[in-house]
Amino acid sequence: MNKEILDWFEGDELAANVWYDKYCIKGVEKTPEDTIIRLTKEFSRIENKYPNPISYDEIYYLLSKFKRVIPAGSPLFGIGNDTSITSLSNCYVVEGPEDSIGGLWKTDEEIAQLEKRRGGVGTDLSKIRPKSTRVNNAALTSTGIVPWMEQYSETTRRIAQEGRRGALILTLDITHPDIEQFITAKDDLTKITGANISIKVTDEFMKAVEENGPFELYHSRQKDEKPIIIEARKIWNLFIHQTWKTAEPGLLFWDKIIEESPADCYKYFKTISVNPCGELTLCAYDSCRLMHVNTFEFVKNPFTEKAYFDFEDYSYTVYQAQKLMDDLVDLEEEKLNAILKKIQIDNESAYLKHREYQLWTSIKSKLIHGRRTGLNPILGLADTFAALGIKYDSNEAIELAEIITIHGAIASYKASIDMAQERGAFKDWKLDLEKDNPFINRVLNKLDSKYKEKYNKFGRRNIANLTIPPSGSVSILSQVASGIEPVFNLEYIRKRKVDNNNPNKKYQDKNGDWWEEYTVYHPKFKLWKSVSNKNREEESPYYRATTNSINPIQKVKLQGAIQKWIDHSISITNNLPENITEEEVSDIYIQAWKAGCKGCTIYREGSRAGVLVSKNNKEVNFTQQDAQKRKKVLSYQLYSIMWKG
Repeated sequence: MNKEILDWFEGDELAANVWYDKYCIKGVEKTPEDTIIRLTKEFSRIENKYPNPISYDEIYYLLSKFKRVIPAGSPLFGIGNDTSITSLSNCYVVEGPEDSIGGLWKTDEEIAQLEKRRGGVGTDLSKIRPKSTRVNNAALTSTGIVPWMEQYSETTRRIAQEGRRGALILTLDITHPDIEQFITAKDDLTKITGANISIKVTDEFMKAVEENGPFELYHSRQKDEKPIIIEARKIWNLFIHQTWKTAEPGLLFWDKIIEESPADCYKYFKTISVNPCGELTLCAYDSCRLMHVNTFEFVKNPFTEKAYFDFEDYSYTVYQAQKLMDDLVDLEEEKLNAILKKIQIDNESAYLKHREYQLWTSIKSKLIHGRRTGLNPILGLADTFAALGIKYDSNEAIELAEIITIHGAIASYKASIDMAQERGAFKDWKLDLEKDNPFINRVLNKLDSKYKEKYNKFGRRNIANLTIPPSGSVSILSQVASGIEPVFNLEYIRKRKVDNNNPNKKYQDKNGDWWEEYTVYHPKFKLWKSVSNKNREEESPYYRATTNSINPIQKVKLQGAIQKWIDHSISITNNLPENITEEEVSDIYIQAWKAGCKGCTIYREGSRAGVLVSKNNKEVNFTQQDAQKRKKVLSYQLYSIMWKG
């Protein structure tokens, strides 16, 4: 690796490799500074179309060193990049396949078209009629869900570029008669390897599980058949066993998703599925671009007795980041126009190009009408806790996380309201349609009368603003913990998928993919050592606060507290020890539902291969051990500062 690049990342070889492999425009950019300048120029160009633009210098400051505001992977690669005609969106949802041969293959093609341009895709299979249902063709009966899961998975595996494979999630309603086949479809880990799967469960089902009651399975295409009555606990126990065994399916608490979604106030934006990591709840043909605000940067005097969180600086930064997110919608529109133009001039017949052109036209329409954004306001939360001397799974951490997220939601929605006045609301906005939305009202109740009046008059610029993605590569560039996850380990081996021509490849997995390995030391742990002049993990604020040692029930409570202030969803995984029981896994999912989470996923150590590997796999007993209590003056500094705007 070039010494100049390594020096830019202060010797962090993993961060340097991620930048070079994923986001550097080869032959154009020599250092990450060139990437920052490329992004700054493009955001500044869009800002200057509107009143009260953010200055070039301030945009550069916000983006510099990948520390404060960091666009996600697709924007990092695509903004101002004329060498590749790709979308800036990270994720899409396509319409669930209609129950016909044409509909089933249409979805297959749309998955392929989006994945070839770096997009992750979600779709829902609930329209497909159950297995053995009569059909009016030579087949006589339907094959059901599983063969199409296999088909869409295989399509995704075939769409690969330089080691980067497509990403896909398939969802199914809990009421579908094929639900048991769906749950066990990945029992053989060599099958359906190109897709994640999740179940859309209702409150009715969860209550039936709690009460050990009956539950109805039915499908609209079985018009002459009665619903199948089954014990809810039978389905639940099968699901728990499968997720304990293979880490899939995940659960989506669908009633909570729909009830809390501002976008679902609008008929044109009804949510049907999620993106592959589960943090974005989207309607058919909608897409989302991601950006992150790194909370660690707002801890002043980190890892000292004088540490505190600067809410004023943080809130101002989130406000400006929301404006950049809106600019990203304009930049994406330009990219979609370039894609559409390329399709028109491609040397294919009009017949072959028609569906691809219609797909991108539909995506562009949703983009323009909704101006959806995906701002993550709390990247690096685990390091923020540690820098303040707070243990990740403590009650104090849950309280602080919610307070930070409240400030983030307020700042983001203030920016969206101000932009509605200066730039115009999203096209479909109507006050009457969203007046009863719980999330909107929760945020409005935190705003002063000036902003409430402005909202009533001008509306909002963006149909939905906030999300929390996993942010793996971005967190490496920013040198903080990923998403809102705890630090995986202070020292670990990270596996990285590489092209089969890569000289550093180490081994090949069962699916034929090549990997190399890094030993990684967590950057902020190294910072703690330099600040404290200490060296032992047991003395650090990270002690008993890494992935495999935190309390999973406390973690879902943390997720639920944050979820109240995030209008999309949250990508987070409960990493569990190998010796955890199925009963304990069941309790985690039930507590996640009760905590108000929109989804829940677990990974039991050893249940399948992962990209992060502990150097020491040990059985863990979860006990809550709060860090030493901070001084009262510090608590005042942490919690009393409110941003007035």
